[in-house]
Amino acid sequence: MTDAAMRTWTSADGLTLFARDYAPADGPARTPVVCLHGLTRNSRDFEVVAPRIAASGRRVLALDVRGRGRSAWDANPLNYNPAVYAGDVIGLLEQSGISRAHFVGTSMGGLITLTLSAMRPDLIAGVVLNDVGPEVGAAGLARIAGYVGGAPQVASWAAAAAYAKAVNGEALPGLTDVDWDRFAHRVFRETDKGLALDYDPAISDVFKVAPTAAPAAAAPDLWPLFTAMATGRPLLLVRGADSDILEDAVADRMGALLPHMVRVDIAGVGHAPTLEEPQAQAALDTYFAAAA
Repeated sequence: MTDAAMRTWTSADGLTLFARDYAPADGPARTPVVCLHGLTRNSRDFEVVAPRIAASGRRVLALDVRGRGRSAWDANPLNYNPAVYAGDVIGLLEQSGISRAHFVGTSMGGLITLTLSAMRPDLIAGVVLNDVGPEVGAAGLARIAGYVGGAPQVASWAAAAAYAKAVNGEALPGLTDVDWDRFAHRVFRETDKGLALDYDPAISDVFKVAPTAAPAAAAPDLWPLFTAMATGRPLLLVRGADSDILEDAVADRMGALLPHMVRVDIAGVGHAPTLEEPQAQAALDTYFAAAA
């Protein structure tokens, strides 16, 4: 597995934010890639995916969105929204000298990409959406609202793995005990009180204030953003076939609006695919082999 350089940058409002920077393999320079994780996750979600992409000759930046991982927590929970996150991404690209990139967005990361495309369409070379679209399933939102911000303290990595499996096992039934241990090491951090989920519990405040204002429904109508983002750009949609966030009918409509969209449904998986499934890996390989 390729090691990443550890990068920090400063947001417009003064937070120190973090990204893992994977150097491209030798060869002709190719358009870089930005990987954006889901609501309660962090850059470690891409610890397998990012090196694989970098091996194809692309620099890859995997971010910890503010309030997650090594990025600073925000004293104002109202800043935990896609527009602020997109501004943070713009800041990183400017400070990294990147004028255009492909984006891989899982769940919230895809919504950040949609928002970014409205703010700075010139930055978007192409998009991989992982189990997210312009409409978010109500059942999925309710499920996420039920656990986000709970931030349990656990005493061991075995207990952390058990918690991760309890929350995500239905969506990822194929994971082994070894996989769940690795999953736990991605989503928990060590503290002086034990192990805790690696995000600011205040990211859940937006659900408490108004569920319809949650990150997954940050815009009243995301279809125009989706159409504008993907028109004239390569687009890959990876979807968990059993997803409660990206419903089948919504994915069908996405494809009908943009026939050039490549869609891959991962059988037996809910929200969201890890992108390490063989079918997802093959789709990513094909996308990046063809993209500029």
